[in-house]
Amino acid sequence: MIEKPNNNKARMVTVEADETDRRLDNFLLGRLKGVPRSRIYRMIRGGEVRVNKGRIKPHYRLKTGDIVRIPPVRTATIEGDRLASRDKLQWVESLVGYEDSDLLILNKPAGLAVHGGSGIDFGAIELLRMARSSDRYLELVHRLDRDTSGCLLIARKRSSLRNLHEQFRTGEVQKCYLALLSGAIPENERIVKAPLLTVARRGGERHVRVFEGGKPATSIFRPQQRFPRATLCEVDLITGRTHQIRVHAAHIGHPVVGDTRYGLAEDPMAREIRLKRMFLHAAQLSFASPSGGEQIDVKCPLEVELSGVLKRIRAR
Repeated sequence: MIEKPNNNKARMVTVEADETDRRLDNFLLGRLKGVPRSRIYRMIRGGEVRVNKGRIKPHYRLKTGDIVRIPPVRTATIEGDRLASRDKLQWVESLVGYEDSDLLILNKPAGLAVHGGSGIDFGAIELLRMARSSDRYLELVHRLDRDTSGCLLIARKRSSLRNLHEQFRTGEVQKCYLALLSGAIPENERIVKAPLLTVARRGGERHVRVFEGGKPATSIFRPQQRFPRATLCEVDLITGRTHQIRVHAAHIGHPVVGDTRYGLAEDPMAREIRLKRMFLHAAQLSFASPSGGEQIDVKCPLEVELSGVLKRIRAR
């Protein structure tokens, strides 16, 4: 990246090969560490940010040689921003369960969005960029719902991001979740093949339903422990559609306990076991190293709240 810096004026940044095909909004989030996503979008839409002297859309894919105008903007400091306090940045660092030169894996807690937006200034990726200001490149490889905990994969190189996206696209990444489902599932394995369609946005979040003309989606539910009114399952995702596990679980009549969007608005099971979130956890990721090709298997342990819930159920 070649820059002509000026603290009081706009910067003109020339895009080099390692940034080719990166979205403009993600590029700016990486360059303007600490600036809320909402502010980034206002700058783009207001024409403060330009590419090759012209207005551009946030989703524009940069090309080698593009010249990006970045306006002067105040960035949040570690001491000066409540969400980006030193304790907050140390906390997000403590969530890193695995890292190498290509990537890192965060054990994301429930309640932490993967990125800012919809009234959220800082998500996991923004906090990591502030905590690791020396890292030139940090990008989300995939997404987790805000209320889902567990393994979140983040690339540290553009080449790694492309490689991992290809592995996801071709089904080479194995994704295993733990989910507590309502009711009893008698089978040892339940394969659900039901196409999914995003139909609307409710409360700022996408809403998905089973629809014959939707995108193909396959989930495999394997009961690990059966309780009188619930079943703890391992869930393998053959595809990775938005809200797939939640919609498929509700579709077969066994919604995820605590899922107020696709399950019960007032879940008596969740209230009985004192569960204040959805019981869905991305437990394991398995994939090939982008640079070496060796197999990487990472497990993210359950949060204390979920492990405590299981102890209470087992003790009943």
